[in-house]
Amino acid sequence: MEYLTAIYHVRASAREIAARAEALALEQSVEMPASAIRSDYVRTHTLAKVVDIESIDEALFRVTLALSTLTTGAETGQLMNMLFGNCSLQEDVQLVDAELPPDLRRAFPGPRFGLGGIRARAGVFGRALTCTALKPQGLSPPEHAALCTIFARAGLDIIKDDHGLADQTYAPFAARVRACQRALNAVERETGRRTLYAPSLSGDPRRLAEQLRVVAGEGVGLVLAAPMIMGLPVFQALACEGFGVPVLAHPALSGALRIAPPLFFGKLFRLFGADAVIFPNFGGRFSFSRETCQALVNAARAPWVGIAPALPVPAGGMTVDRVPELVATYGSDVMLLIGGGLLSAGYALAARSEEFMAAVIAAGAAPPATTTLGSA
Repeated sequence: MEYLTAIYHVRASAREIAARAEALALEQSVEMPASAIRSDYVRTHTLAKVVDIESIDEALFRVTLALSTLTTGAETGQLMNMLFGNCSLQEDVQLVDAELPPDLRRAFPGPRFGLGGIRARAGVFGRALTCTALKPQGLSPPEHAALCTIFARAGLDIIKDDHGLADQTYAPFAARVRACQRALNAVERETGRRTLYAPSLSGDPRRLAEQLRVVAGEGVGLVLAAPMIMGLPVFQALACEGFGVPVLAHPALSGALRIAPPLFFGKLFRLFGADAVIFPNFGGRFSFSRETCQALVNAARAPWVGIAPALPVPAGGMTVDRVPELVATYGSDVMLLIGGGLLSAGYALAARSEEFMAAVIAAGAAPPATTTLGSA
């Protein structure tokens, strides 16, 4: 029998925690009272076990469960179901970490390209990569293409769609992708330097298939996808069985989860095939702490047998003046994403974009921060 380990933070009193942990094990495996189990096979092969209970403070405990790998079916959605399906509905529980045994881990090959593959595609080594976003919603394909031209001439490595761009009437997917990619091709012919474009994929499987045909036909270098919007199993299939370009994972719709960000964005997104992981950076528009962001970056890049490191992408209200701080915090194996912080320059957009590139180049190669979470 093989087990995966799931670790939770549970709010309860010292008097209640043993019973609460047993209830958690039942809920995340057989979903019925243990006294009602009549099958020896169920008791032996599918019933979860409480491995450890550790006090964090008088009302918070770290509970470790052993979950049978058989119950996951070695499938993305069912793995998430067994880790946190029913108990995600219980406000006193947070999923904080998970460890998969080798046989189960091999069912999830992780990134096809990862950090190294994206560097190779962009032709960028020895410094952080740069990225920006096409905003705001409501622009036409020619207007998006004009922005692409400005950013590419400034030397930015990657330009992604805003995650809110889909297949709207004001910027149809096919027309937008065609206009943006051809604008970047023209700049490459002019400067000899390639900038990669990552259009945002959305919709049902039929629409995704149509969008992938457009991406392949235009020679697009990456794609952007929101795993929680398209569904984790669909994302995993796209990333691991797709069409040969790296996938940038966007965190939209993930904020309602009670799963620790280092585990969800850094470790599970990577496990499910994200080549790069966009996350809300500390000090921006979101509330993640520096410590949480550092742990997330560590989880995305840490050594993990058979699974390539993902490229961490701090984002969300970033500005050019923070580049030295962020490279010092994360090292140079990151991609810095500044969208509104560039676009707010208005008519000085080209100059601000050039300042962004100059700041990243000046920061140079920095050693990666110490990695712990996510190693296996």
